[in-house]
Parts: sequence; C-alpha cells; structure tokens
Amino acid sequence: MMRKFLGSMALLATLSAAAQSPVTFDDVFRSRTFSAKGVMGLRSMEDGLHYSRQTAAGIEKFDFATGESQGILVANGAAKAENGEALNLGSYDWTTGEKNILIEADREAIYRHSYTAKVYVYALATGKTTMVSPEAIQNPVLNPDGNRIAWVHENNVYYRSLEGNQPTRVTDDGLKNAIINGAPDWVYEEEFGFHVGLSWSPNGRYLAYYRFDERPVTEFSMDMYGTTLYPKPYVFKYPKAGEDNSIVSIWVYDTQTGQTVEATQSQTYEYIPRTHWSPKNELYLSLLNRHQDSLRLVSFDPETKKAKHAFLETDAAYTDADHNLTFLKDGRFVWMSDRSGFNHVYLIDPNKSKISSLTSGGFEVTELYGVDEVNGHIYYQAADVNPANRTVYRGSLKGGKAKALSGTDGWNGATFSTTFANYILNHSDGNTPARISLHDNKGKEIRVLEDNAELIARMKDYSLSPKTFFTLEATNGQRLPAWEIKPSNFDMSKKYPVLMFLYGGPASQQVTDNFGGRDYFWYQMLANEGYWIVCVDNRGTGGQGRDFTKCTYLQLGKYETEDQIAAANALGQRPNVDASRIGIWGWSYGGFMAAHCITQGADVFKAAISVAPVSNWRFYDNIYTERYMRTPAENTEGYDANSPLSHAGKLKGHYLLIHGTGDDNVHVQNSMRLAEELIQNNKDFDYMVYPDKNHGIYGGMTRIHLYSKMTKFWRENL
Repeated sequence: MMRKFLGSMALLATLSAAAQSPVTFDDVFRSRTFSAKGVMGLRSMEDGLHYSRQTAAGIEKFDFATGESQGILVANGAAKAENGEALNLGSYDWTTGEKNILIEADREAIYRHSYTAKVYVYALATGKTTMVSPEAIQNPVLNPDGNRIAWVHENNVYYRSLEGNQPTRVTDDGLKNAIINGAPDWVYEEEFGFHVGLSWSPNGRYLAYYRFDERPVTEFSMDMYGTTLYPKPYVFKYPKAGEDNSIVSIWVYDTQTGQTVEATQSQTYEYIPRTHWSPKNELYLSLLNRHQDSLRLVSFDPETKKAKHAFLETDAAYTDADHNLTFLKDGRFVWMSDRSGFNHVYLIDPNKSKISSLTSGGFEVTELYGVDEVNGHIYYQAADVNPANRTVYRGSLKGGKAKALSGTDGWNGATFSTTFANYILNHSDGNTPARISLHDNKGKEIRVLEDNAELIARMKDYSLSPKTFFTLEATNGQRLPAWEIKPSNFDMSKKYPVLMFLYGGPASQQVTDNFGGRDYFWYQMLANEGYWIVCVDNRGTGGQGRDFTKCTYLQLGKYETEDQIAAANALGQRPNVDASRIGIWGWSYGGFMAAHCITQGADVFKAAISVAPVSNWRFYDNIYTERYMRTPAENTEGYDANSPLSHAGKLKGHYLLIHGTGDDNVHVQNSMRLAEELIQNNKDFDYMVYPDKNHGIYGGMTRIHLYSKMTKFWRENL
C-alpha cells in the first residue's frame, strides 16, 4: 500500500519542471553542492528565555523570542591559557548559576566518546581564568554550586576548589588496563553509551564514581601501521561474548569527612548501566543481570550507608539499560518501558509500589524530552502516525490526552529550553532538508532559524527522483516498512536493476521519513544511472512494538535474512524489475546482513557489499551480543547457524568485503575470518582494507575512495 507525502512530492514535481542536470559523484562527495545548514551551538540559559552562542565576537547572549543580542558575555581573547594564548571558546559549558564557563582545549580521543583535554574555568565576574590541572584530564564535572570541580587523570579521581590550588586525590589505585576510576571501560562506553563515570550529589557534599577492575578481561591487540618502520600494537581490554567482564562497583566519597563507602556492597548484579542522584541526595543504582532481562533499581543513602529496593523491570527477552529515569521533588519518578507491548511513559511511586501510565496505545514513544514539574507537563516524541514518522507532544503528569506540538508529517524532533518555555523544532521529510524553527511551549511558531532555502533552490537544478514510502508484501507473508527511489525518467517499458540498502539490527530503523543527507544524493546519482534503490526494515527493527523487535531473540540474523530475501523476491516479481540484477549492501550490522543475503540468498542476489561486518557474534563484545543471544555456551547453535562463516560455501554472486584495520569496535578479525572461509571454499570475491581506519572508515580522502570503490563495484557488477 503506497503512502504519498504530498509536501515532498510537490517539491519534487517542482524540481522536474525545468531542464535539470544529473547528480554526479563530485556533486555528492567533492563539492558542497548539497550541504544542508543546521543551527549549532545554542545553549539554553537557566531562565529559559535566553540562550548563548559563540559568534565572531565571542560568547554572546540572545533572546529566544526575538533573536536579538543581549550583549557579549565572554569576548574572544578574554579567556587565556597558562602560556597567555587566547582559548578557543568553541567548546564551553555553563556552570550552575552561570557565573563561570568551563572551557576545554587540545582534545585527544580515547575511544568513540571519551577524550582528554586541558580544562579551564573562566569567571564572568572577575575575568579570571583558572587552569583545573596542568595535565590533560578526563571528565571534568563541577558541583552544583560551581565552586568545586572533579575530574579523572590516569584512571584516578581528583577534585579541588576553584579558589584553591591543591587538588584532593580521591583514589590512588588507578592503572592502565587494570583499574579505572571515574570513567567506564571500553564496552560500557560503547554499549551503555556514557563516558563520564563520576557525579556530584545535589547538595554538593558527595562525589559518586565508578570503579572498574579490568584485570579479569582479556586484552585485545591490533597493529597500527602509521608511517613508522615497525607497526605499533594498540592494546586494550575487550570482553567478547561469553568472556569475563570488568568487576564494577560504585563508590561515594564524602568531602566533609574524607571517607569513601561502597554503594554496591552486598548487591548482586553483572552490570551497572546507570546511576542517578535523587533530589533527596540518594544515589539510585540500575543493577542489571548478565542476561539483561532483569533490572533492579536500588537507592543508596550515603548518610546512613543503607540501600533499599525501589523498582524492578523484567522482560522475557531483554530490557533496556536506560529507561529515562527522571525524578520529581517528592521522590516519585518518570520511567519508560515497553511492558505494555509498546514503549510508553509511566509515573512510578516507589513508596506505594504504584505505576501509572502517562501515555498508552499501539505506538512507540521514541524519546522523552523532559518533565516540567512546575506546570505538570511531560514532553516527548512518538511514532504514533506510523513507524516512519515522528511527532512532538506535550502530555500531562496526570495522564490523559496529549497535545501535538508539531505537525504529524515527516520527522519532527525538538530541543527544549531549560525551563521548557521554548523549544527548537527540527522538521524534515524524505525529500526535504531540515526546517528549524523556534516555538513557545504551546506550539506557536515564534520565528524560523533556518529553512535551507538555498539548498532547496539548488536542488531544482538537478534530476531528483522522489523517495516514496510503502509497505512491502514479502513473499514469506511479512508486511515490512520500505522506501524506494525509482530510476530517473522511469520508463514503464523497461526493466531495471535494484540496489537494496539495509541495517536491520535490533530496534534500529532505516525506513524513516527524514532527510538522508549525503547518501540520499548518492542514491540519486545511482538513480540517474538507472538503478532502483530500495530499503526494507526487517523483523527485529524498531518503531513497531516489542513483539516485532524482540522476535529475533537468540537468533540474530535468522528472521532478518529470511525477510530480506523474501523482500527481494517480492521486488523481483514487479514487471519493471530485472530479477537477475538485485544487489544489497550494508555497514556494520548491515554488513553482517549483506553477507547472509549474498550466501543464503545466492539465487536471489547478484552482488553485495559488506562494510565492517560481524562475521560471527562470538567475535563481538559481550554486552551487546549477550543481550540478544545469551552466551555462546548457552546458545551454540544460535551463534553458529546464523554466522556468515557457516554459509560462505554458498556464495555465487559478486561480493566486496571492506574493513578498516584500526576498527576497535567490529574488529578486522571478523573480515579476516570471513575471507579465510571464502578462500577455503574457493570463492572469488573482492577485499579492501583501509589501514588504521576505525569503524567509521574516514579521514583525508578515505570516504571518497570508499564510495568511489563501491560505486565502481555496482557499475561493473549490477
């Protein structure tokens, strides 16, 4: 059943009215022809009525409603490093009370999110710049009063007063690849999505921090080739599926007494994916078992040193690590869960064991923006019109009907001011770049911040085929969300090759009605050359409720592959599709899926590209893998039957395998093992490795080279 998007179709109809040029590779990758504009660097100030932003003059204050400048808060050159050089104000954060700003310089990456930097505090009242530590440090965190700052250096936690010079050392056992204090290990950072492992209590007295004992974890080593005579080994702790984890604990330091107590003492758990301070200065711990099907919320009182049970979330398959825990002043909290079959928002009273639904229905709440307790509102995003769309809502802490604060077409996302007085709305659809506008909390538009009019006007000069959305009736009986971009100047008398793109991993979505950026224009280039581009979300993906997403539990790759093959078969039955010329490609989980499709679907797919694929889930990290598969010892058949390694002998078509040798996430070991299986089965395939490149495969000319190679592969083999 086709769904028409009138606004975007009207735009594309306008684009086709005049003589147009085909999209070229240089347009997409070498020039800025199709670069969209955004609104970057706005930081809401505490009154909710103003924001700060870096401008040519420095850090400037603006009025949300009018956009008018309220003056320069920090002039360029005012904040200086220890050597007298002016600090770049591009990376700054406000402290509580907005009397100081935190400035970071000379960042150096550790993993995907973590980094070290030189850190300074600039006082607006005095113009004084304080260097926090002479060394590059991690995770600077100011206390609520803004007069003390804690940080991590060489795996140990420190703090100091901004008025004094000498730091207090909270821990002294930190050691590389052994003990980490105040920061997560690799797998926590990657899979639980945080890199700061310390936090102040609301009253500023207590400092909580993570402690990771990495010694039980096996080291992973990969060579970094660089430009030196000998490669250098890069060694870090990486727990693969079924292997030992770090021993993780939470500790609380009392700045008044200098004493430290373990908050997790006597608790049973494998993971601690989140910690939260309540308004009552209690530390709440999310304690998750290894199967990740039971999450206990426990509160710890650092004054009495006692812990008590607060809440339990369970699931027959797995439960999320993050439930958007948000406290109210009276001790109740807002919580997100898919316990009803769809992800919704709940109000929990732990003292009365009472759970109240704040949202309900056969749709997913996809993001909780926050809670305005003063006015009794919650703000959230939902996929209630259909799984591909997003709408912004204001609901009530008492439940009931919510008010839509955005249109329901396309994709709508919001960023709210500190007090929820205003929000910035980002709207786009599959064929239209972002329109960014400022609104009050009732939904009234105040002004447009960016409409990308220049890009829209430029697009009129090019031959663009509309991306349209539909439900695909696969040959295995599944009804699957899909989008397509038909070949330009589509001719009903011709047959066309189909190029499918997929990701397909748990709770992910690729069939979303938002603007696709660079890849959208790459697909337009291929559509100009006669390729029919299609994307299908298989079972296991998100936006359609718990049962659709979690049906792949213990069998990653099985149902997903069946759906993609059945989708390709259904496409092949269309009168204008050349069923002998269907290709598929994907990256990461999508690369894993593309490998399955070209082998298990060897009679369906003519060609495939896998970029940075997993080739057996035994090689991937345990937090992600075991969430969906349990351990290899518990699920041997699930791991091996659904591994591309087990199907390498079935390859018939053209296959391009691509990986970066510096990938610390999906190790190049995956592609090396897959290549070896293909070789031992005497299968012809193409293989490209990018020296020292990580999972994103970028830097210098790398992306241009990568997409050039993939484009050439499709032209020659599809």
